[in-house]
Amino acid sequence: MNRLIIATGNAHKTEEFAQLLSGTEYDVQSASVCGGMPEVEENGTSFAENAQLKAEALRQLAPENDWVLADDSGLEVNALDGEPGIYSARYAGEGATDGENTEKLLAALSGVSLQERTARFRCALCLISPEGRVFCYEGSCEGHIRDTAVGASGFGYDPVFVPTGYERSFAELGDAVKAKLSHRARAVRALLVEFSRM
Repeated sequence: MNRLIIATGNAHKTEEFAQLLSGTEYDVQSASVCGGMPEVEENGTSFAENAQLKAEALRQLAPENDWVLADDSGLEVNALDGEPGIYSARYAGEGATDGENTEKLLAALSGVSLQERTARFRCALCLISPEGRVFCYEGSCEGHIRDTAVGASGFGYDPVFVPTGYERSFAELGDAVKAKLSHRARAVRALLVEFSRM
């Protein structure tokens, strides 16, 4: 079994990848096996660029036989010209909590009708093999933004994001549904489809 180290300090994200990759040839581990995720200046202009920056930073610390996987993901709101986008995790400032980012988002959408609150979660993955080969994958999930946060499951903007075809937020729908619909799940499926052909 290949050990796959997730390039993040976010325990929720590592758990989500472990669930998405359960039953595969990957033994998912957190960056703690490398002493923690190094500080990375996410100065890319896209999710894909930032994902690769994180993967390459952890690759330098990881044991040579291990694989490294990084993601960069976020929320794009059409009424806000794609914001918060690549700044989703720090929308309300460096070190902002999920709640603070969500509050800023809802304030920015104050007065915008539900019909105009269309949005998508987008995810870019960067996988680096032990030999240094780089693979990139993307996934997205369309939906809209509620006017209030609801639900206790998930993290980030999950309590205000309602995927298309549903009436409840990601934070209400739970992990099983999210594992089928989410931007991260779709990016992982793209990864697994390609690897099944190799």
